[in-house]
Amino acid sequence: MTVSDPIADMLTRIRNAGERQHSEVVMPSSRVREAIARILKEEGYIEDYEVEEGESYPLLRIRLKYLVQGTRFRRPAIQGLRRISRPSRRVYVGADEIPSALSGLGICILSTSQGIMTDREARKRHIGGELLCEIW
Repeated sequence: MTVSDPIADMLTRIRNAGERQHSEVVMPSSRVREAIARILKEEGYIEDYEVEEGESYPLLRIRLKYLVQGTRFRRPAIQGLRRISRPSRRVYVGADEIPSALSGLGICILSTSQGIMTDREARKRHIGGELLCEIW
């Protein structure tokens, strides 16, 4: 099965696994997916990730993080994910136009000429790029 938008596929897999309270989610690996997983780990949205060899292609295994409330209720650390730039409609922003996800409580992930990074890092380096997604 060929996926036309691997980033949207990744976000959907994470969203579905979180709603079903799964401890981890596995998907085909790519450099972009690994970079997004690295950012999610650095920002505290997931426990960890690892790339492992599959039968025909490498797999990306992401361990999800949950916040415990009370004795029985576990809430996913990732409350929401939204794909912004799509293959059918690319969204590019300049360094001065980078939005804040959920008034600064979430993160936006951008693809820039210097790699994939968060909105805060792109503002600090004063570079724009393609606005991939926002996570809160």
